[in-house]
Amino acid sequence: MSARIFKPAKSAMSSGEQNTKAWVLEFEPNTPRKIDPLMGWTSSSDTKSQVQLRFATFDEARRYAERHGIAYLVENPKPRAKTIRPMGYGGNYAHNRRQAWTH
Repeated sequence: MSARIFKPAKSAMSSGEQNTKAWVLEFEPNTPRKIDPLMGWTSSSDTKSQVQLRFATFDEARRYAERHGIAYLVENPKPRAKTIRPMGYGGNYAHNRRQAWTH
């Protein structure tokens, strides 16, 4: 049984960082997924692949894995690029615009 410890990335559908603060311990599947012949859905008999444990810090996740004898792989988070836009949507209507407004 092995697991990976990582920090989840932010959702591509939002600019917020709601679920990116905690570290997640996620178990690797022991059996491959198979396609159900009736419905066409993929399924697995491995219930541990559905489990995600959340921890406030990396050390808590690491200690949990070591205490329970779980081999783990750490995926360090990539730093998020901080791009600063000089003006947002409201800048289109600012009185001090330097360029002509075009659509």
